[in-house]
Amino acid sequence: MPWVDDHNASLVTDLYELTMAAAYHAEGLADATATFELWVRRLPPQRRFLLAAGLDDALRYLEGWSFDDASLDYLRSLDKFSDGFLDHLAGLRFEGAVWAVPEGNPVFDGEPLLRITAPLAQAQLQETFLLNAIGFQTMIASKAARVAIACGDRAFIDFGARRSHGADAALKGARAAYVGGAARTSMVLAGREYGIPVTGTMAHSYVQAHPDEATAFEAFARTFPDDAVFLIDTYDTVRGARIAAEVAHRLAEDGIALKGVRLDSGDLAALAFEVRHVLDGEGLGHVQIIASGGLDEHEVARIVASEAPIDAFGVGTSMTTSEDDPNLDIVYKLVQDERGPQMKVSTGKRTLPGIKQVWRTDTGDTIALADERRAGDPLLIDVMESGMRLHPPASLKRVRSHAAESIAALPDEVRSLEPHEGTPWQVDVSPRLRALEESVAAAHR
Repeated sequence: MPWVDDHNASLVTDLYELTMAAAYHAEGLADATATFELWVRRLPPQRRFLLAAGLDDALRYLEGWSFDDASLDYLRSLDKFSDGFLDHLAGLRFEGAVWAVPEGNPVFDGEPLLRITAPLAQAQLQETFLLNAIGFQTMIASKAARVAIACGDRAFIDFGARRSHGADAALKGARAAYVGGAARTSMVLAGREYGIPVTGTMAHSYVQAHPDEATAFEAFARTFPDDAVFLIDTYDTVRGARIAAEVAHRLAEDGIALKGVRLDSGDLAALAFEVRHVLDGEGLGHVQIIASGGLDEHEVARIVASEAPIDAFGVGTSMTTSEDDPNLDIVYKLVQDERGPQMKVSTGKRTLPGIKQVWRTDTGDTIALADERRAGDPLLIDVMESGMRLHPPASLKRVRSHAAESIAALPDEVRSLEPHEGTPWQVDVSPRLRALEESVAAAHR
């Protein structure tokens, strides 16, 4: 079955990356040093900040990047590339340096999230994968962070795998959602690969496969006595809560405690009040209520504001597809080569030249040239030299914790779930960088 893996991942690239690399090779430019930077041109309308994510997967890719025999055979079959260029690819490994914003940091439009300095062809060939890896996970982590803001001190679970745009998106989306604040995931492979806590109970089909709800609930609880959560809305939610209570009393005689019930349809806030009343009336105050079904950050915020007695939320489709803003205007551009700073002056797509750093204070950010010293703390750090990581990967749990702390430190207006108007966070360009921009633009004119 066709599948992206470590052997063929170098072909996760647009053809023009390879044609450019071949032309560089033919012109003797392939080994000329160049710097590319990756950033988001503008914040989506529904985002007041983005949360950097995907760097660990990007670095893992760069460390193992190579063209295996099968990949080279395919490229040869296209009859586009010379034998000399394909021989060059056969021995190629990434040898560059990478500076990047660590995962879990809030970032804003125009700010470099990552920069690569490497031989020109090597740097060029990384564009597609890096945009995919960092752009997608940053998008999902940013959506998850909004859900976390809406939840407040309540937990939420990533339920998005089945609605993700492909298996790899389901896996990477679960990772990004965890960075953004999800407490657990339903995606088992994400649990194995990333160590994210996994959770899951039953679907409506399980209930329907039994003669009645009571039989289904009791059978499930006896199979999983330490993790009994009943889905109670297959037929009638409040009646399902009463049946769950009856079953819970029978189970208690054998030392099995009902852990929770899940609501997956209807007016979740109103039903939660009714279900809580039923459970409390039966002495089951310890039983949690979990809500799912078409939730996004706005609906979660509405439910939380109603003070509905819901302990946790399951959020899927809207988060794993970033439904309201399903893409980022993320780019990867040449900013400097051996001739000096480079820029685009295309209408609506103008770029800033030169190698840059971002400095953050409590009130805003400044994009400056890399050799400038500005007030605040630098966001980009040195993460790779000569194609090898400089530090072991941070634990995903630590990245998630750092993200929560960083988001909590943002002003309330930046954490708002409403669409932004104007500039939610001040991002300035240093005078030196602005002067360089004007100078390089004038040279092009």
